[in-house]
Amino acid sequence: FWLFLALVWGVYRLLPHRGQNILLLLASYYFYSCWDWRFLPLIFTTTLVNYFTALGIERSNDKKKHYWLMLTSATVSLGILGLFKYWGFFVESTTDMLTWLGFHANISTLSIILPVGISFYTFQTLSYTIDVYRGKTKATRSLPDFALYVAYFPQLVAGPIERSSSLLPQITHPRPKHTGNFSEGLYLILIGLFLKVVVGDNLGFIADGIFSAQKHEITGTDALVGVYCFAFQIYGDFAGYSSIARGVSKWLNIDLMTNFRMPYLARNPSDFWQRWHISLSSWLRDYLYIPMGGNQCSTIKIYRNLMLTMLLGGLWHGAGWTFIIWGGIHGLILCIYRALPHSVKLPGFWGRVLATVWFFHVVCFTWLFFRADNLAQAWDILTLIFTHQEMTYLSRYGLGMLAFFCAPLMIYEIWLEQKHTLRRLEVVHWGWRAATYCYLVSMLILFPPQVFGQFIYFQF
Repeated sequence: FWLFLALVWGVYRLLPHRGQNILLLLASYYFYSCWDWRFLPLIFTTTLVNYFTALGIERSNDKKKHYWLMLTSATVSLGILGLFKYWGFFVESTTDMLTWLGFHANISTLSIILPVGISFYTFQTLSYTIDVYRGKTKATRSLPDFALYVAYFPQLVAGPIERSSSLLPQITHPRPKHTGNFSEGLYLILIGLFLKVVVGDNLGFIADGIFSAQKHEITGTDALVGVYCFAFQIYGDFAGYSSIARGVSKWLNIDLMTNFRMPYLARNPSDFWQRWHISLSSWLRDYLYIPMGGNQCSTIKIYRNLMLTMLLGGLWHGAGWTFIIWGGIHGLILCIYRALPHSVKLPGFWGRVLATVWFFHVVCFTWLFFRADNLAQAWDILTLIFTHQEMTYLSRYGLGMLAFFCAPLMIYEIWLEQKHTLRRLEVVHWGWRAATYCYLVSMLILFPPQVFGQFIYFQF
């Protein structure tokens, strides 16, 4: 990837604006084809359908036609997503239900490979068409520009899910060069590599080992440590990718949205979803929760809206009951939090500390269902945690890794939180910046993971 990026960046700097866009588009399609060239027709189809639909909406004065065009576009985009991501799950669940009812069902399924990044670019194009339908953005006339908006390679396969109001103007207009973009991009890339390689992959090695073990091979303490290791694995993995994507984009003079804001410092569920996977949570809020009525309706309907939004958010992550239950638990937590009277919420500094610590453990509990291969394994891990407590070598090793890799990260994030900024390092004394860079590089060199894992969110 880094050789590919160096070649693209070297040529990119020599070209005018239109040439840069064509280069980025070709590079993006090449990058995507490296996963599997057979997925290219899907992204072409999604691009063309949404491009022409948006133009049709803008050129017509018939509101009824607008609605049907938007509905057609959404049906095609979501239909492609549903076929490739959810058809197998639907068939399997239907077969299981019919078998449970006493029928001998034999519904054939298809052996379909899930196209990488399909959930991300589907939601990104869908939001564009909906925004044009709502009159919040203008349809772009340039097909290459819109195609680049859909396929822009730094964020194509794992987000963030950009909005047309933010990314499209940066594509259609010349991008001014800023002298600080290189250093800021380097910082974001180093932070991203540290999160992914040092934190995510090292702790992922432990978490994957524990979750792949048989129930009788591990203790409850091992299982508990595995859950906490996965909590930091998925954070390091996903936040690391988002940071790298933002850093690479800085080198191309493009600003991507911040996707994470110290999520494990959240004090409540509402706060958490304003910090974790912000591009998805804000998408679900703007295109699902608010259109259903949001919080501008009766209490029962508000709870319904919260549950449906989080259930669909869980389903977006994967075609499995574990993901749906994960989303359902978060929806239930949001409903409970909303139902609590204000007097129950802890005030003051120590109240905030206790709320943060408590909710961190709640989030880690939900990750158990997200990580489990199936409901049976989730139940086994859950019962094991509460029945068989014994500190083993694996538990001690996992706790040591958590303390060694995650304690400095959390201290740094607490410092950022107190300074109310994500960019504090850029304005501190150069000596502190140099020390931080040296620490990040030395950790990358001295503590490579035993196994370099693929980014988790590539599968979504």
